[in-house]
This record gives sequence, structure tokens and C-alpha cells, in this order.
Amino acid sequence: MNGILVLEDGFFCRGRRFGAASDSGGEVVFNTSATGYQEILTDPSYAGQTVCLTTSHIGNYGVNAEDAESAQLRVTGLLVRDHHPVPSNWRSDRSLGRWLEDADVPALSEVDTRALVLHLREVGVCRGVIRRCDGTGLPWVGVAQGPEHPLWPFVVEAREGVEPMAGCDLASRVTCAEPWTDGPADAPMHVVALDFGIKRNIVRQLVQVGCRVTVVPASTSAAEVLALAPDGVLLSNGPGDPEPVQYAVETIRALLGKVPMFGICLGHQLLGLALGGATYKMPFGHRGANHPVRELASGRVEITSQNHGFALSGSSLDGRVVAVTHLNLNDDTVEGIRHKRLPAFSVQFHPEASPGPHDSHHLFERFVDLMERHKR
Repeated sequence: MNGILVLEDGFFCRGRRFGAASDSGGEVVFNTSATGYQEILTDPSYAGQTVCLTTSHIGNYGVNAEDAESAQLRVTGLLVRDHHPVPSNWRSDRSLGRWLEDADVPALSEVDTRALVLHLREVGVCRGVIRRCDGTGLPWVGVAQGPEHPLWPFVVEAREGVEPMAGCDLASRVTCAEPWTDGPADAPMHVVALDFGIKRNIVRQLVQVGCRVTVVPASTSAAEVLALAPDGVLLSNGPGDPEPVQYAVETIRALLGKVPMFGICLGHQLLGLALGGATYKMPFGHRGANHPVRELASGRVEITSQNHGFALSGSSLDGRVVAVTHLNLNDDTVEGIRHKRLPAFSVQFHPEASPGPHDSHHLFERFVDLMERHKR
């Protein structure tokens, strides 16, 4: 069955459908990671988004029960150049296509991903729809210009039927319904993780460095967090625009100085807002596993895994209170901050990786050190 991706500005790409036979819509973004499609597709930070993967050989190692970063697929659709329907890997328990079909997530293969990514880099990420279309008489890549074009109804659907990411609180849609716990009961440190869309590997990394982790819903108040007697609070990653998540900003402000805090991705942006900063929507964001970041104090450069479409404005931060600790070497965006007096720090990138390099795993140990110093 043939299908098509149509963006809100009229740009379109034809492809071959696999996965679910349904239609979908979302903000169309691209990820440059060479591996890890299962982790990407289950990352809650991709809620509301259709992901284009720029690497080839998608589906060649299938999927398995261990590598998911949450309990379900989070993307609204998948776009690839080469789909391998028959996996070859001893860990695989089913194919990518069957997994997508079971989860009702549509996908397109044979998409000109190079043309799509170049377009998104030029104009910025766009809302788009995946629809059934036999494509007769249409080029594989083109632009629908004006109401007379046969694809114009899909352009209207993308503009009017797909929710804009800016101004959208998606954290409340992906957070857990009830608290849950991982790690040994006698662990030396107890961390409460505010779940704005937490990845499983964040919890794994905390457990590995000696923590018991209690994951709580995003709307949990500061009083409820403190009632759990945490040694530290983790502000997790998550999807959407940070500015509408004001309930979390208020919680973070109430916790500042009372308990050490470590923010990751959306958690980093929310900490920045709580400290008086501002955020903005990036043209096409950072999504991939090869982003170089410099730690300013040491000069150390780490290759990081990233997935975000919003960023913290460095000029909005009060330098008397907040120190910028990390910068992205590609575009100088803020990648880390710390409070100069209180035990709170955050990074924009993903130190837990999954997928991606392990250069930044040490930040979980740094968080443990901060909690130990605070206890003393």
C-alpha cells in the first residue's frame, strides 16, 4: 500500500506504507542516531511527533522486550528510507513492522529522507500528516501549491488538525498515574523522580549508583515530595513546551534549597524557568547521539545524546544566581546550569543515553555526591 507525508507548508514525500494501516498527524522531526530506533520510538519525549530517521537499515535487528524506554510507543508516525521487514538478531522477538502494527502506529519507507531533512533544516520543523495515497501522477517529492493541487486537503489537515507543539503541556499526558518504586529498599540514597515523561534508563542509572527511586506523577506538590523524605529530587525529561507546565515550576521553586535537585532535558528547562529564566522554540531542535557539548569549568568535551525542540535562553538567566555550566559546540545553546548557592544543577542533554554514547554517565555519580554533601 502506498502512502504520503504532507507538511503544513505543502511539502510532500511519497513512500511505501508499513506498520499500521491507520492515518496520523504530528510535528515532523528528524533524528540522526545510527542505532536505537526502539529506544527512540518509546521515548516519551517524542509524544505528539512523527520521527524521520536519517540512518539506513531500519528494522534489521527487530525489537525486543528489554530495550523499550517506556511501556508503549510514543511517536505518532515513523519515516525511513530503508525498512528491513525480516529481522536478524538473537535478541529480537518480533519485527519492527509487526510492533508498529500492533501499536497502531503508521510508517512510511522509501521516503526521500535526505530531501525531507534538508527541508526541515531550512524552514524548521512542521506539522504533517501521513495518509493513504496511490501517488499516481505525483513525483516522489514535491510541493502542493494552492487549493487546486490534489494534495491540498492534506495540507489543510496538517494546518488545522494537528496540535501545535508550542504552548502544549504534554508532560501531563505521558506521566505515570500512580507512584512506583525501583531499587533496593536499603539503598543509601532515596531519590524522588518527578515524571514528566521519564525514560527507564534514567531510573536504571540511578539504581546503579546506589539509589532507591520513587517515581511520582508530574503534578505532585512540593509538600507531597518532601513527605517521602527524599535525599534528592530528579526532574525528568519529557515532551512539549516547558512554559505551560507551571505547576511543575511552582513545585521546583518550593523545593529549591530544601533538597538537592538534578534536571534532565525538560527537567533542565523547568529548573531554568523556576530560576527566572525563559525558554524558546528552536527551529529544528537537537535529536541524535553525536552532539558535542563542552563543560566550561574543565574544558572537557563530551559527545551526548539529545532530544529536544525547546531551549533555555542564556541571556535570560541572572548571572548572580545561576551559572551556565555547559554549551553546545554546534550552536552555543545552553546545555547545563547550576545554582551558585543551592544544591541544584541540570543538563539539556541525556546522560542516560539509550541510545547514544556513555560519556555523561558520571553525572549520576555527581548527583549522588551532591546528596551526600547535603546530608553532611
